[in-house]
Amino acid sequence: MKHFHAIFIITLVSILNLDAKDTAHVEYKYSNVMDIPDLSFLNNVYTGLDILEQMDFNPLKNKSIAILTNQTALNRSGKHILDLLKGVQNVNVLYILSMEHGLWGIDDNRAKMIGRDQIDPIHGAQIIDMHKTYLTPPKWVMNDIDIILVDFQDTGSRYTTYLATLSKVFESAHDYDIPVFVLDRPNPIKGDVVDGPVPRTEFQSFESYHLLPIRHGLTLAEICLIVNEMGWIKDLKRVELNIVPMSGWKREMWFYDTKLIWRKLTPSILDEETLLAYNGMDLFRGTNLNIGFGTDKPYMIIGAPWLATSFFINKLNDQNLPGVIFKKITYRPSGSIYHARVPRYDGQSCSGIEIVIQDKNLFQPLKTATTILILMQQLHPRELQWEKNDYIDKLFGTNELRISAAQNKSPDYIPSLWLQDVYRFYEFRKPFLLY
Repeated sequence: MKHFHAIFIITLVSILNLDAKDTAHVEYKYSNVMDIPDLSFLNNVYTGLDILEQMDFNPLKNKSIAILTNQTALNRSGKHILDLLKGVQNVNVLYILSMEHGLWGIDDNRAKMIGRDQIDPIHGAQIIDMHKTYLTPPKWVMNDIDIILVDFQDTGSRYTTYLATLSKVFESAHDYDIPVFVLDRPNPIKGDVVDGPVPRTEFQSFESYHLLPIRHGLTLAEICLIVNEMGWIKDLKRVELNIVPMSGWKREMWFYDTKLIWRKLTPSILDEETLLAYNGMDLFRGTNLNIGFGTDKPYMIIGAPWLATSFFINKLNDQNLPGVIFKKITYRPSGSIYHARVPRYDGQSCSGIEIVIQDKNLFQPLKTATTILILMQQLHPRELQWEKNDYIDKLFGTNELRISAAQNKSPDYIPSLWLQDVYRFYEFRKPFLLY
């Protein structure tokens, strides 16, 4: 623990010596942020894909490429990057690198099977499963390509495996000296809020891969900048990183403010509100509670057959949590063909509470989730159980939440545990902010 803090403080001090002026004029040692036209007069948000399209995809011309992407890679008109590139001459899409949940999410009906391989029919490109089959792109992929192109909508939360997969792609790009182009997209839950603990090194996992708070307030390209400049890839590996930034995005914007087209980021993140709640409620995957899986309100419901709902809601309302109210519900989770795992308490009647966000600017998903967990431990000390191998510690990033619950700490005590992390990270990230 002391070792981790020492490294973090040294890193912070060194990075704060950089000039944190307007990042449009910052030069990075290992990364290049491409100059783009000033489109602010149009009063629209344009993603990195929109910008690259306006450039007629010139950086990709006469190149063989692999694309790390999924269903979210849409331009402002709703056209997917794979469809856009089909109309571009002299761009050869050889491979598509898919992440957890697949290339097209649960609606994966476009890819075709040829032998044991999935093929995208638009390009005839082989789809490489980077989550289940391969950890890093295979040698025969890397030997065939000139560029790796990255375009997907990040969640704004470190829980997902997307960043870990991207980091493994970076490792291979370094080993084979392949340039990486990252097309930036908005942080969908605003870029001016940082919340949650930075994971301690002993609790890092594929879902807490880098030293980021749970709600990091960064765009995908900003994360890539930090990872590349700070040498956060295994063995301090860096890549030739080229970033195509956005135009018109402001850090105080929610996703819906951008007027960009929403596509579910994972099968269970249905909309912006669900995504916001997810930043706290995903912690409950580390417990034996159902969090709405098997219903039409994932992450907005929490319950179990043994929950004393009425008494619990009264205790919860006494906390006066901002921006949210709670409703008593009874529900029965039901498994779906779209999910590999059967939901907890499948087919059983569950007593539960529904989270109703009244003001998303006031709502604090992490404080809300940790408050629920602490009160649940107090009310149901025998019934509430942790997932095996203390999985909650990997999700939270430290063992402090689980230990505080066992020690019967007040719910107000928990957020204070990560305040120092938030302050340090908020300062640490400044030189890497592109907007």
